[in-house]
Amino acid sequence: MSTPQAHMETLPRSVQALLSIGLMALLAFPFAGQDFYTQMVTRMMILAIFSMSLDLLQGITGLVSLGHAAYFGLAGYVLAFLSPADTGASWAISLPLAILGAALVALVIGCLVVRTHGIYFIMVTMAFSQMVYFLFFDNKGLGGSDGLYINVRPVALGLDMENKQVLYYFTLVCLVLVYVFLRRLLVSPFGRTLNGIRLNEHRTQALGYDSFSYKLTAFTLAGALAGLAGYLWAAQSGYVNPELMGFHMSAHAIMMVILGGMGNVAGALVGAFGFELFMHVFKDLPQVGGFDLGKHWQLWMGLLIVLVVVIAPQGLMGLLRPGSRAK
Repeated sequence: MSTPQAHMETLPRSVQALLSIGLMALLAFPFAGQDFYTQMVTRMMILAIFSMSLDLLQGITGLVSLGHAAYFGLAGYVLAFLSPADTGASWAISLPLAILGAALVALVIGCLVVRTHGIYFIMVTMAFSQMVYFLFFDNKGLGGSDGLYINVRPVALGLDMENKQVLYYFTLVCLVLVYVFLRRLLVSPFGRTLNGIRLNEHRTQALGYDSFSYKLTAFTLAGALAGLAGYLWAAQSGYVNPELMGFHMSAHAIMMVILGGMGNVAGALVGAFGFELFMHVFKDLPQVGGFDLGKHWQLWMGLLIVLVVVIAPQGLMGLLRPGSRAK
């Protein structure tokens, strides 16, 4: 998945058609679905933003982070701290502060980790994430292991975010904006430099590019976008706890990126929706001969990821590209 073919700057027409159909389906979905399914798809869109933010690091820059959930959870906590007990926080204030807070933490951590490479980078990012996790887990003043509740969703421009459809479309707008931004970044000189760093950092440095600055910028930007996703998650669920910053959440995002395909943003988007859909299907599996298939959904999900890696190294999106299967 590190080959240039896995990083499609120009998406095939089949992929473009799939994304267009998906957008139209998302626009129409709230009018056809029930509130439960509207909330479920909202959650998928939030995770898609989170997944795309990680793809900026993992797929485009070649930095595999096991601590990306730290910025996701931190932004949710910012919203919780800024939310009064009996009214909603202002979107105009809380959203920029949440994104800025996540970006600043990513900047500080990035200054310490982006000089490392390979397994060292992976382990150091996980170590910092666990430090943030236990900071909140062990501190009652920050909510402790019980977390914090957000009693009223944020308010903005007179929009009623307590209305599930309003929150749904707000999240959809954020999803589209993040996708368009990252696609434009991918084909920009900055994005091409990040791709060059992924392919051969030493050669990129020899051409005069400061790889540290580029990687730190990508790391910070990815943290900010993860913060946007974490903020929306907290706004929808009305609850945050340290588990949002834990290793499992970071691994969740990595599997979504791998499932969809790395390096073209669209793969991370499709991978997030696909992962959540498969998860719900596996959880609803029946009991057969005294063995509860649905209870062991993690097993089936793991087998699915292995199958995708073996059969389609470029992920689900790669299946739509001729000659993408493993040989």
